[in-house]
Amino acid sequence: MVFSSIIFIFYFLPVFLLGYYVSGWRTGALLVGSVAFYVWGEGAYVFLLLGLIGANYAGARAMAAAEAPARRRLILAVMIVVDLAVLAWFKYAGFLAQTLNDVLPGNPLPELTHRLPLGISFFTFQLISYAVDIYRRAVPVERSLARFSAYILMFPHLIAGPIVRYADIREELQGDRKSSGRIGLGFQYFIVGLCQKVLIANTVAPVADHAFGLDPGTLTATAAWLGALAYSLQIYFDFCGYSNMAIGLAFMLGFTFPKNFDHPYAATSLTDFWRRWHMSLSSWFRDYVYIPLGGNRGGRSATIRNLLIVFFLTGLWHGAAWSFIVWGLYHGAFLMVERFGLGRVLDAAPRALRHAYALVVVMIGWVFFRAADLTAALDYLSVMLDPRAFKPLGLTLRYLLDTEVLLAFTAGAVFAFPTLQAVMTWLKAPRSDAPSPHLPAHLDTRGAHVLPTPVLAAGFVISIAVLVNSTLNPFLYFRF
Repeated sequence: MVFSSIIFIFYFLPVFLLGYYVSGWRTGALLVGSVAFYVWGEGAYVFLLLGLIGANYAGARAMAAAEAPARRRLILAVMIVVDLAVLAWFKYAGFLAQTLNDVLPGNPLPELTHRLPLGISFFTFQLISYAVDIYRRAVPVERSLARFSAYILMFPHLIAGPIVRYADIREELQGDRKSSGRIGLGFQYFIVGLCQKVLIANTVAPVADHAFGLDPGTLTATAAWLGALAYSLQIYFDFCGYSNMAIGLAFMLGFTFPKNFDHPYAATSLTDFWRRWHMSLSSWFRDYVYIPLGGNRGGRSATIRNLLIVFFLTGLWHGAAWSFIVWGLYHGAFLMVERFGLGRVLDAAPRALRHAYALVVVMIGWVFFRAADLTAALDYLSVMLDPRAFKPLGLTLRYLLDTEVLLAFTAGAVFAFPTLQAVMTWLKAPRSDAPSPHLPAHLDTRGAHVLPTPVLAAGFVISIAVLVNSTLNPFLYFRF
C-alpha cells in the first residue's frame, strides 16, 4: 500500500486518522493502524518484525539495568548480531551463495531465494541505532513495550524511511499528541511529496526504463545521457517525494521527522552531495560506523580505510549486487580524492563548474545503481562516454518525449534546486512554525514556508487525476 495510491489516500488514511483522533489511546491506535498497513503488504512477515521488536525491547531493558561495562557490551553485541543476522539472511544470503558458486567448482551451495521483507533495511538500522544509543546512555531506555513498538512500527517511516532515531521523537512519543498544531503543515508536506512522486518521478520513468532497456548495440550516447538524466530525476523525486509524504503523515500524527533531502543536485562536490542526499542514512553511517571506526582521527591511511568501509557498506545496504557495491565504492573514491586534493581545486573553481562536476559524476554513478547488473552498467557507460556514439534519438524516445514528459523534465530541473524556497523568501511568505528544539537547522522540517492553498489544492487534484489514469506507480526504495 504505497502512499501515492488511491486506496491509501481515500480509504486507509481517512479511516486511520479518524480512529487516531477519536481514540483515547493514540499509541494503541497507531500500533493497530501500523500493523494493518504492514500486513497489507507483507502478511506473515509481520511476525518477524514483532519478534525483532520484542528481542530488542528485552535486550535494551537488560542492557540499561546492567552495571558492569563488559555485560553491557555483551548484550549490545548480541542485539546487533541478531538484527544483522536477520538482515543478512533475507537480503544477502542468496547473493553470497551465488558469489561463492561463481568461484568454487561444482556449484556446491544451494540457490537461496526468498522474498525480501518490506522495510527490513530501514527498521534494522533503527533497531541498531536504538540499541547503541541505550548503550551510550544517550537516551533513557523506553520502558513501555507499546511505545517502543509504535516507534519501530510507525507506518510513515516503516517501509522506506527516513531512518528516524528514538531520540528524535521520544518526547512526542511519550506525550498525548492530542493537539499537534501542525495538521496543515502535514497536509502541505504530503501534497508536495505526492506531486514530486506522481507528476515528476512517475512521468519521466518511461524514458529511463526505455533507455536502460535498450541493447548496447542499439543504444546511442544521446539516448544514454537522456536515460541517465531521466533516472536522476526519477530516483530523486521518487525518494524525496516519499520522504516528504512520510514527514507530512508524521506531522498529522503529532510527530516531527527530520528532513531527508536538502536539494542534493545543488551540491558543488560529492562531499556536499552526501551532506544533502538521504541525510538520515548518511548521518547513521557517520555516527554508528565512521566515527566508531576512528573517523579521520588516525591519519590519511585510516581515513581512506574508514571511508571505503562506509561506502562499501552504503552500497551493500542498497542492494545485494556487485553493481550497488561498485556504486558505493565509486562515491567513496570521489570523496577520498576530494578530501586529499581535489577539494581545494574545486574551492577555487567557479561555482557553475563545481555544480557541473558534481552533477556529471552523480549521473554517471546512477548508471551502476539503475542497470540490471554490473555488466549491463559497464556496457551502458561504454556507449554513454563514447563521443562517437552521439546520434539522433530513436523513434521510440522521440515518441516518449511528449508535452507531459517535457513539462516533467522542466519541473524536475527547476525544483531539484531551491528555486521554490528562493521565490517564497523573496515574496516574504510566512513560515509555518518555530524551529524544532530537537533537530539541527539543516534537518528541521517545521519552519517551511506556507504554500498558497489554491496551489496545494491544484497539485493534489492533478496528481489524483494522473494516478487514476496511470498504472505506473512504484516506489524505487521499496526494493532496498
